[in-house]
Amino acid sequence: MTAAMTIPELFDAAAEAVPDKDWLFWEDERYTYGEAAARVAAAAAALADAGIGHGDLVLATARNEPAYLFTWLAVTRLGAIFVPVNPKGSTQELAGLAAQCAPRLVVTDATLAGAFAGHALLDIAELAAARATQPPPAAAAPGDPAVLIPTSGTTGRSKLVTQTHRAYAWAGEGFPYWMRLGSDDRLMTSLPLFHVNAPAYSILGAVGARASIVLLPRFSASGFLDAARRYGATEFNAIGAMLEILMAQPERPDDADNPLRLCYTGPSPPRERQLEIERRFGIEIVCGYGLSESPYALIWPHGKRPYGTLGTVRQHPTLGTVNEARVVEDGQDVPVGEVGELWLRNPTVMLGYWAMPEETSEVLVDGWLRTGDLVRREPDALYTFVARRKEVIRRRGENLAPAEVEAGLAEHPDVAEVAVVGVPSALTEEEVKAFVVPRPGARPSPPALRDFAEERLTRFKVPRYLELVDELPHTPTGRVAKHRLPAELTGAEWDAEEER
Repeated sequence: MTAAMTIPELFDAAAEAVPDKDWLFWEDERYTYGEAAARVAAAAAALADAGIGHGDLVLATARNEPAYLFTWLAVTRLGAIFVPVNPKGSTQELAGLAAQCAPRLVVTDATLAGAFAGHALLDIAELAAARATQPPPAAAAPGDPAVLIPTSGTTGRSKLVTQTHRAYAWAGEGFPYWMRLGSDDRLMTSLPLFHVNAPAYSILGAVGARASIVLLPRFSASGFLDAARRYGATEFNAIGAMLEILMAQPERPDDADNPLRLCYTGPSPPRERQLEIERRFGIEIVCGYGLSESPYALIWPHGKRPYGTLGTVRQHPTLGTVNEARVVEDGQDVPVGEVGELWLRNPTVMLGYWAMPEETSEVLVDGWLRTGDLVRREPDALYTFVARRKEVIRRRGENLAPAEVEAGLAEHPDVAEVAVVGVPSALTEEEVKAFVVPRPGARPSPPALRDFAEERLTRFKVPRYLELVDELPHTPTGRVAKHRLPAELTGAEWDAEEER
């Protein structure tokens, strides 16, 4: 088997091998590989007619719908660069991201078109209706940029991970190998198309295995198992608190009566909790670690269940050893049992952050990717997650930068200063808490501040907890000393959930 090097190469090989096999299920629609290939070809032809070619940026408000999935594959077929954004972003956020990357074309719908004034627009419905008999030839090379992945912040300078065709194609070949998936499997994802997990692992993983994919519009805990039963899904990927949210649903005697057999997630839950989840839903959980900057990171090795760890270094199913890892502290590799920053080197490491050379140079060092995550080196080449070195809050499967939340709240006329931190959540990961210093003579109410934030930020970024304080601690240089703020809830904060 020859390794695929581009997204079109991977998809075309599957469409030629199994054209009549069902590939995509979405609500009441289904598409065979051949039918999907025809839709992709038609969309590519329409985009080419709109002037899109190699290297052009196409921004899309990527809803979990077939039309946006076909658009992504069409854009990459032309050698253009797909910029998927969260369709639930505020008008201010969407406009800011479009201004930052200056796309040649924006693909969206009428409800969101107003956020992209001044940009060339193409309605997704028009693109979905396109038909063509002669597809344009694939124009991508393995090292070409395929996708710019927004990682955090869209009102200012968002970090746009510039990821290559090779990274996605290799992820599509690697995922079925790592998870032991075959052509009879049916992967199901409710994760968003504007992240890396669903497109690289689930969508292209199904392609790599010649399997089927179920694309859910969104994650719904109450309907998740019913969806698996309806579509005959055998595998799904979980991020963030998804498994705990599923466990929080009222238990039913038929919870394990479903076709699911595998779940990929990370970091690993505690051993007893993982076994409890597996027993209730009748599944096996495989744990791993990946990131937008490199889909080749860590995963549990075949035949082993090293509870509590992220596993060992991922490799390619046919190319063998392509990936290396280091654990580094103070410029030196640490010994087994010690903690340091995880560094990775492989051909799927990003090209950099789009138009951000300084930020790129901070994380790409002599071909190594500095992940910013602290891990412990374990025996048997295993790694255990310890903490995130970078100041990013992980909430509900999303990464958010405190600075952008702080900037949103600071626009309130009654706010003098604000600091945002992550605090523990009952559903694992973190919740967002804001410490707010009012302007002299003002006393804004926490509910009003939250309403203000909701007008400016995507919902997952809006703080759940707010606490009014007289002052914030500062370092000698004038920066807010967040390490001196309480890392736990104190009871003095206002809780938005309790108000509902």
